[in-house]
Amino acid sequence: MTPAVITDDQRRARLGARHLLPRLGTTVEQVADALVGLHASDPATVYLSAFARLREPSAADVEDALYDRRTLTRLLAMRRTMFAVTTTSAPTVHAAAALAVAAKERAGLVKHLADGVGWDAARLAEVEQATLDAVAAHGEITAADLGKAVPALLEQVVIAPGKPYETRQNVSGRIIRVLAAEGRLRRARPRGSWVSSQFRWAPATPPTALDVPTAQADLVRAWLTTYGPGTEADLKWWTGLTLGAIRKALAAVHAEQVTLSTGTGWVLPGDTDTVEATPWIALLPALDPAPMGWQGRDFYLRPEWKPRLFDYSGNIGPTVWRDGEVIGGWAQRPDGAITWRLLLDAGTETEAAVAAEADRLAALIGDARVVSRFPAPLEKELVSRKRPG
Repeated sequence: MTPAVITDDQRRARLGARHLLPRLGTTVEQVADALVGLHASDPATVYLSAFARLREPSAADVEDALYDRRTLTRLLAMRRTMFAVTTTSAPTVHAAAALAVAAKERAGLVKHLADGVGWDAARLAEVEQATLDAVAAHGEITAADLGKAVPALLEQVVIAPGKPYETRQNVSGRIIRVLAAEGRLRRARPRGSWVSSQFRWAPATPPTALDVPTAQADLVRAWLTTYGPGTEADLKWWTGLTLGAIRKALAAVHAEQVTLSTGTGWVLPGDTDTVEATPWIALLPALDPAPMGWQGRDFYLRPEWKPRLFDYSGNIGPTVWRDGEVIGGWAQRPDGAITWRLLLDAGTETEAAVAAEADRLAALIGDARVVSRFPAPLEKELVSRKRPG
């Protein structure tokens, strides 16, 4: 049977509907599950990605999901990237992707400490247990207070010895990071506002152990539900899995081959029906799941705009979207104003809709200041502007 053809127009229509744009979500948990997970490398991204998709968004509700209801949890998972996933999907993500990341992180930590401070495995285990005990005793504790409770965490390693940029780092950062990657610590409420990355640390229990191939198939199924159609290269890039694992997972979910403008793609069985396009405008944050969902981005982003919207490491900045396509970028200035720029002549109706969405976003952000960890060139330009718009 000849594979079905899914056009770029249809891919954009699917993106809007399946990414809950504009504002189709009713709960933070629904949004996180619909997107498989929310990027969480920048703390603000979790909130802003939810704001763009919720009918009645609020920072307090996202914060409640993360720290009170604890229905969202942060995992270092796909592509060694931080994601906020629901506690329901956490076991799948943990087994499919996070376990392998944690193993690599631990191997790197062991070498780092052996070379830097001469610790062997026994010494590392001793310090880790002391760290876990201190966290358990306090319930929630900052990294600074952990250093006071476990002085060994303050031992230092020389980074880039002999280089002009030589520096010294406490061993605490990597030890805590590995314990969190393994699910033995969790990031609790940060110091300061919801945009802060100075997290407190709290005890955690690793997610339920699942069969890894089954979990990988479930992860691929979830990705195809939201991001399909996509190519093997898209899946390999997004998950961080090997091509062999991707092909086994596609076979396990009985994925169906389709034809895209760029070649062969995959969808879940029977997922070839036409999706009705709905008009929408959205201002999505840096590292939002939508622009970071595929390796092949030409169906929603003009290639000539990529150098302005991505940093040198491939991290996308804040973007303006219309009907499943990136049409510009935005930023928040130090004075709190939301400023934006369209990269095409979109017409007065679109400009008015973008302006209204910028006003809405500014009201939701309030007194907080969103500063991207990986600012893109256009974002830097916009931050220096005096007036929004």
